[in-house]
Amino acid sequence: MHLPWARIPHLASHLLARMAAQIARDWEQVYAHPVHLLETFVDPQRFAGTCYRAANWQVLGMTTGRGKNAPNKKANRSIKQVLAYPLHRRFRELLSGGRG
Repeated sequence: MHLPWARIPHLASHLLARMAAQIARDWEQVYAHPVHLLETFVDPQRFAGTCYRAANWQVLGMTTGRGKNAPNKKANRSIKQVLAYPLHRRFRELLSGGRG
């Protein structure tokens, strides 16, 4: 839905930041384990991912287009751009189990 009368500067960045904080709290409450890094996928054939990059999400690369259960090495879906957003400044160390 497009609301032409609504003009809210940086709305997408603001919502992504709030979503990241809420997901971290909710996940820890439900699963008793913290989240250190968020990940998302953007289909560059359909979207530019501008709001993610404006909200400081980092582009990590591209998927292979195979999906996790692909029976062979051929692409069977669209290739996506992978973006990540660290929720902790020591996310690398935390994700590697303190070995980083």
